[in-house]
Amino acid sequence: MASLHVFVCLLGLVVLCHSQCIFQELMIKDLKNPPKGCVDNDGKEHDFGSEWVRDCMSCSCTRDGLSCCKMIPDPDAENIPAECELLVDKKTCSAKVVQKSDNTKECTPL
Repeated sequence: MASLHVFVCLLGLVVLCHSQCIFQELMIKDLKNPPKGCVDNDGKEHDFGSEWVRDCMSCSCTRDGLSCCKMIPDPDAENIPAECELLVDKKTCSAKVVQKSDNTKECTPL
């Protein structure tokens, strides 16, 4: 029984850790006036070495560029059994796979 619990936990980690990331390379337009950070899609500048979370995206700025990864998986990209669904909480940027018939119970593997 303990092995089943370990397997379920590992399965959950695989589903929740599978994330989509984007990287935007730092563009230097003027060598005399190099950038002091990264500019996000909203036009906000972030200092090199900074990290932040916005809309369940974990982002960081380095001298190489801007990197952002989804904190919650895409339900369409996951292999979720038909009797289960991905329950997403955007307030906490978390997700879990639960039974469709009772979303208080997490799904167990076949």
